[in-house]
Amino acid sequence: MHTTLIEDPLTEDPLTENDLTTTRAPFIEAAKGRGDMFIRQPHELYSDRNHEAWRQLYQRMLPKWEKYANHKFLEGIESLAINPDRVPKLEDVNQFLAPLTGFVAKAVAGYIPAYLFFDSLRRREFPTTITIRDLDHLDYLPEPDIFHDISGHVPMHTDPAFADALVRIGGVAHAVARQFAGRADSEEALRELTGTLRALSRFFWFTVEFGLMRHGDGVRVYGSGLLSSHGEIQHAVEAAKVQRQPFQLEWVINQSFEIDSYQPLLFVVDSFDHLFEEAGRLEKWALEGKLGNVAAGEPVVDADDLRSFVDGVTA
Repeated sequence: MHTTLIEDPLTEDPLTENDLTTTRAPFIEAAKGRGDMFIRQPHELYSDRNHEAWRQLYQRMLPKWEKYANHKFLEGIESLAINPDRVPKLEDVNQFLAPLTGFVAKAVAGYIPAYLFFDSLRRREFPTTITIRDLDHLDYLPEPDIFHDISGHVPMHTDPAFADALVRIGGVAHAVARQFAGRADSEEALRELTGTLRALSRFFWFTVEFGLMRHGDGVRVYGSGLLSSHGEIQHAVEAAKVQRQPFQLEWVINQSFEIDSYQPLLFVVDSFDHLFEEAGRLEKWALEGKLGNVAAGEPVVDADDLRSFVDGVTA
């Protein structure tokens, strides 16, 4: 079989096109060039280095999960029968996942517009990155990778209560899109939509990505950003300087967050039923116009994300 060699811009070592390393995967660049968002997972393209990166990531996270992760996450890892030694096939993951909650992992080429992402959740489809971080930079993650998505997010999708909460968050986005459909010509509407999307993103960040849940006298982790971080999962639970506040919606939607350092402030829910209820309150506030004037700061809402909501559904 003919193999094309490609210069790696980071290391100057030649890569073959049989490689799915984050930011350096020819298959992904070709898909992006065609404008493809949802793609197949070409499992045959994972290199030995890709599989070794997965093995090392999984091996070093396992004791952290056992000590700090929510017990539903641990049950999810077991239910999915994830191979700790090789990058999993999404079709194998879905074979175990779909019968439990109806969710499936769906391969994407990278970033997809915000409305499309949230609406996928509403339809019980999780947009899943298929590249994996470089073996020599396991702690450096310039963007989500398959370890973050499959070992961080997907095990939580096996729990019906969490899955329902995730669907409800997607439903909030759908309601917002219907509310703002066709209103791109109004400067006031775009300003209000920007605030609403910032509030929705903060809700997702402080729950699905970096959420803590009460557990006995302490807390355990259910947020995927923590569950896929070897260093931050322990820091989030044990560091004295981290603020761990009871979840209050008015605080969450007005709280900026750190995107390139450990989180100094985290929010604690009582249960996944509690999370589901708060997502319902978020939707109610959105429909009442209470989210359009939240505090400035991260995240930045870009034009593509705004457009995705304006054009996402017809009123």
